Amino acid sequence: MDYEVTIGIEIHCELKTTSKMFTPSKVSFNDRANTHVSEVDLAFPGVLPTINKKAVEYSLMVCHALSMEIDPLLRFDRKNYFYTDLPKGYQITQQFYPLGKNGQLVLEDGKTINITRLHMEEDTAKQFHRENQTLIDFNRAGVPLIEIVSEPEIHSAKEAAMYVSSLRQLLLYLDVSDVKMEEGSLRCDVNISLARPNEPLGTKVEIKNLNSINNIQKAIECEIARQTELLDKGERIDQATRRFDESLQQTVEMRKKEGVVDYRYFPDPNLVPIQLDQQWIDDIQNNLVELPQQRRERYLCLGLDGVNANILVNNKSLSDFYDAVVSQSSDPLQSANYLISEVLSLVEKDAVVSDVFDACEIATLLKLLKDNTLSSKQSKQVLPELVNKHKRVEQVMKEKNLVQISDPELILRWIEDILEKNPQVITDFKNGKDNSVKFVMGQVMKVSKGQANPALSNQLVIKTLQSK
Repeated sequence: MDYEVTIGIEIHCELKTTSKMFTPSKVSFNDRANTHVSEVDLAFPGVLPTINKKAVEYSLMVCHALSMEIDPLLRFDRKNYFYTDLPKGYQITQQFYPLGKNGQLVLEDGKTINITRLHMEEDTAKQFHRENQTLIDFNRAGVPLIEIVSEPEIHSAKEAAMYVSSLRQLLLYLDVSDVKMEEGSLRCDVNISLARPNEPLGTKVEIKNLNSINNIQKAIECEIARQTELLDKGERIDQATRRFDESLQQTVEMRKKEGVVDYRYFPDPNLVPIQLDQQWIDDIQNNLVELPQQRRERYLCLGLDGVNANILVNNKSLSDFYDAVVSQSSDPLQSANYLISEVLSLVEKDAVVSDVFDACEIATLLKLLKDNTLSSKQSKQVLPELVNKHKRVEQVMKEKNLVQISDPELILRWIEDILEKNPQVITDFKNGKDNSVKFVMGQVMKVSKGQANPALSNQLVIKTLQSK
């Protein structure tokens, strides 16, 4: 039987501040364990937290980008639970008064997903489980986090993956996080329920800590299949927290939820409410960078098709490089096609394009292509030499003697000479043998050492043969 799928998603995103949320300890990934920890991080008696202003600024940027209602009175609460990754025995968060609420995210396909809330909090320590012990690295304890909670308006695994991808892209453009899911700076919890059409929502099952867009889609598909099988058998869905096992390609139960956990929230007495300056809030909004949707619309206005516009926008490094190339008076369409088809093939995955190529040199190469100084084939010889900015276009052309010859009189002299030496070609052409044109073209390229303009040469060959 077909069931209606309802999905809500919670995104936990680490902000890329230089220090932690409530202490001056350094934020750094993959450094030696327990080397960036202060007395406050470890909850020593008598220590007091202080609020990281940059973390608040980054959080406000995301709120504005999601068109959220912002609470100008900054307040924090304590979420109490005793666990090994929380040295204080509680987490500082925003339960009662989130920084932002009632926002929206427009997906690539145009659908809008409503955002319930965005709140700030601190990350927990990182645990390493071994056979008989658990090791804890407190370097991550206290790293600034924002949690973004969607409304339960997503109805398929594909749509869920698109939502997370779109939100990740937005955060990357804002430059508030490196959003590296494989390193845990962006983590995802998914809530799924199935119900028969026109019936109330089914029992909610949570899948914790999904760490890639691909796994999000796979995990949801597996969980939908699992719940569908149980419902078809007339069995009950238990409310539980599960994880996705990549090796088994299925979700695995971590713990059951018999009811709502009582975290005994209350306002944090060590952090008094702070009234944010409205001018500061407005300035942050007025100075937001160009967002993905805005950039996509700008590219469409430049004449790019939807496919190429999406390819560029979905790769911020390539998109930024494209803008730099076009700013050098390059043709927008030619630049997009060349970067996507040629340049991108020479850039390793996750590399920054501007670290590999110089935008000015690529713009120069494109101009030479456009005015027929270089052929497409010749540009393929030049481009690899520009990797890592070791050489300039002019230098490569000189070294390889690469200049496209577009002088029609010179090319015509070559053609006449070739036909004079090979009169049979004229007869073959008049008898409808197409290979005659290819033969002459081959000879022209041989005489010119590959430098003759192919399009112009082909036109002149055909015109000359027709006149004989």
